[in-house]
Amino acid sequence: MNKTQLKKFKKIFEDQRHKNVYNDRVIRDDFNVNSDDRYDEVDQATSDAEQSMRMRLRNRERLYLKKIDEALARIEEGIFGLCECCEEPIEMRRLEARPTATLCVSCKEEEERREILTASGLKHKSLGEAFSRQQA
Repeated sequence: MNKTQLKKFKKIFEDQRHKNVYNDRVIRDDFNVNSDDRYDEVDQATSDAEQSMRMRLRNRERLYLKKIDEALARIEEGIFGLCECCEEPIEMRRLEARPTATLCVSCKEEEERREILTASGLKHKSLGEAFSRQQA
């Protein structure tokens, strides 16, 4: 990947990071529950549902912010655009569609095939490779 492309992605990540930090402040301000919103059970249920949705959005944005930081670190290390699994270059089209991608298309497809096994109950993805191997 050439320097111009790296600069382009770095700018994209920095812009998205700035946007996410701003959104985080807005969502954090929305977490304040107004006592007027809790007049009865219906109002309280509505308020609780809204707060739950805000928490999910905040968690998604926090995860995305982590991915942005990791991508910026890969740019600094000189490994941005290389597949974590096979270490081959990730196609530019894939990076343009999903800039935080860490796997090439074929490795991502293989990961998704393994996730199908996870859905069948054969192994649990969140437990990690080491734990899954111990139980097998």
